[in-house]
Amino acid sequence: DCKVARDFGAEGIGLCRTEHMFFDANRITAVRQMILASDEAGRREALAKLLPEQRDDFRQIFEVMVGLPVTIRLLDPPLHEFLPHHQSEFEEVANAANVGVETLKQRANELHEFNPMLGHRGCRLGVTYPEIYEMQARAIFEAACEVAEVSGEAPIPEVMIPLVATARELELMKDAVDRMAKEVFAEKGREIEYLVGTMIELPRAALMAGKIAEHGEFFSFGTNDLTQTTLGVSRDDAGRFLTQYVDKGIFPRDPFVSLDIEGVGQLIELAAERGRATRPDIKLGICGEHGGDPASIAFCEKTGLDYVSASPYRVPIARLAAAQAALTEK
Repeated sequence: DCKVARDFGAEGIGLCRTEHMFFDANRITAVRQMILASDEAGRREALAKLLPEQRDDFRQIFEVMVGLPVTIRLLDPPLHEFLPHHQSEFEEVANAANVGVETLKQRANELHEFNPMLGHRGCRLGVTYPEIYEMQARAIFEAACEVAEVSGEAPIPEVMIPLVATARELELMKDAVDRMAKEVFAEKGREIEYLVGTMIELPRAALMAGKIAEHGEFFSFGTNDLTQTTLGVSRDDAGRFLTQYVDKGIFPRDPFVSLDIEGVGQLIELAAERGRATRPDIKLGICGEHGGDPASIAFCEKTGLDYVSASPYRVPIARLAAAQAALTEK
């Protein structure tokens, strides 16, 4: 994906979703062991198995994107997405963790959530299990230092804390990331440039952007979830009725395809204004399906955002739309 994006003219990575790395067949058992562990020691034991895998992932990404910004989102989805579903999967995790199958099933039942999208996910994982984000931050900085040593040119990691609603959440997570950076830089005998920021995907985060910018060096507007939480509409279920909403003129277009500029757009403008008031040099962008939509890109240009992030094969369309929007604004 990185190579394809660069070939299409991408100038960095706007969103690297680390959870996709965790679903790899060689890692999922360790991930499940970490989730189902009953204490911090058990989680750290499983995370130690994941650290070299994560580090290698980031090293490969940084090698392609050397010298360019790479925005890496720390673990975001609810833990239930990683849990075992079949007896054989429970047995595999039980053997790896050296605990009973029934004990694991009971733990899985405890983790069940009725509304996972608004549940124990995003930075809430980092607040309750800081060792998860510590492992990922260490992997990022170790990989970046390795690439800098070999290539002579360092990548620029931008560590994204997901689903922040309050300034205090970001403050706690930034402290953890900064601590890992300091440790790794001391061990490696070199320092590299990096940023810590957040994804603005909750209405409260947009409203409190001025406070959040005290700790965040960049904002990336996660327009998929910001649309869901602003409209109160599930992206996964909306297909059953959104066509009729568009046909009847309630929405001019599907708001998950083309940004709801009147509503969600107003929150983005407000957050951009308040974020810049606190931190004039704050870096602003969007990520999500809207990053490949020309009308949404035109709005981003008008609002003065610094970048848009799109999936690799939508980069050419995004670049063309961005160029047209820039000419129009001039």
